[in-house]
Amino acid sequence: MILKKKIKIGIIGLGYVGLPLLCEFYKKFFTVGFDISNTRIKELKVGIDKTKETNINDLINIKDKVFGDINYLKKVNFFIVTVPTPVNKKNIPDLSLLKNACSIVASVLKKGDIVVFESTGYPGLTEEICAPILENKSLLSFNKDFYVGYSPERVNPGDKSKKLKNIKKIISGSKKSVTTIIKNVYKKIIKAGVHEVSSIKVAEAAKVIENTQRDLNIALVNELSIIFKKLKIDTQEVLNAASTKWNFHYYKPGLVGGHCIGVDPYYLTYKARKVGINPKIILAGRKLNDSMARYVANVIEKKLSNKSRILIAGCTFKEDCPDIRNSKIFDLYKFLSKKQRVVDIFDPIANKIDVKKEYGLKIFNKLPKLNYEVIVIAVSHKIFGKNFFLKIKKINKDKTLIFDLKSTLKINESFFRL
Repeated sequence: MILKKKIKIGIIGLGYVGLPLLCEFYKKFFTVGFDISNTRIKELKVGIDKTKETNINDLINIKDKVFGDINYLKKVNFFIVTVPTPVNKKNIPDLSLLKNACSIVASVLKKGDIVVFESTGYPGLTEEICAPILENKSLLSFNKDFYVGYSPERVNPGDKSKKLKNIKKIISGSKKSVTTIIKNVYKKIIKAGVHEVSSIKVAEAAKVIENTQRDLNIALVNELSIIFKKLKIDTQEVLNAASTKWNFHYYKPGLVGGHCIGVDPYYLTYKARKVGINPKIILAGRKLNDSMARYVANVIEKKLSNKSRILIAGCTFKEDCPDIRNSKIFDLYKFLSKKQRVVDIFDPIANKIDVKKEYGLKIFNKLPKLNYEVIVIAVSHKIFGKNFFLKIKKINKDKTLIFDLKSTLKINESFFRL
């Protein structure tokens, strides 16, 4: 029988997606949060959120609702899985975290329970991979004893104007009646409303093309930027001019990383190949965007001596966000760290411990008072505005070449910009 009891929610994965859900759902339902990282649980229990996606009041209120013990999930009948779904070094979907989450849920799954997945996947993943794991490990029957749904996350890290409750939610379930229950649960916290679709596959496809479309648009602008450099035209001025037309879509060139735009297209192309389709356009966009760090490094190389000292300003995957996962800035660092050069990284937002653990590098959280031959503004943090430019001038006395990859400064304030 489909869930008839009072809704009790368990959120598996307390990162950029799961924690905001917990902070909203606890206000409406009995809700607990679970994460396999003891470090993450300890931080949350003392009011520390390294993602900076929640406010202090919510952190205070949820500190007694987060656990690393599976037993706390036994009271739950409505599970929401929000774990990361990255790709491996060969750009093939890495489902290890998702499969592990399914095993965890299966160990406490009961008749009538519903499991909703928010993790990004390819069309068919929820029903072809997740449901069978739940079924086999719980010894319950899918769509008879338990049910699944898919409601893709649409978190935009670092964006304070687009928070969870203000972003419309796509809703789907393995049965029509299940979709209705899921819809009614999410409607309690999503002010922007929900959009119901006919199947889980449709919801999965909608999610994966949202970021694929952005990836292709950025790839186009990146290629245009390369062309315009050869033609000695400023790309930003071209984009501003083109934007005066009502149906022109504005995208900035740059290094495309992170755990969404730089990853999701590979999930779609992986599934496409499984059904005999060779997705040329999507992969061409990915190839171009993945090549931009090397392109920028080659441009900078032409202005360097073997003993140059270089500062890279910004190493997170996007502006005003501490997330360093899959950041292409570290590819740029690798390309520039040759010969006898010294390459420093400065980022006031990135976590020094996380960078050391993930990439084995030491970074500065304060602007070093050193003379640099080249400074690369790689991420458009708000702090890298006019005052930052004045600091650079004061320290380096106008001798530094500034490569502005995100058009953070005015055109006359940098030597090069994409």
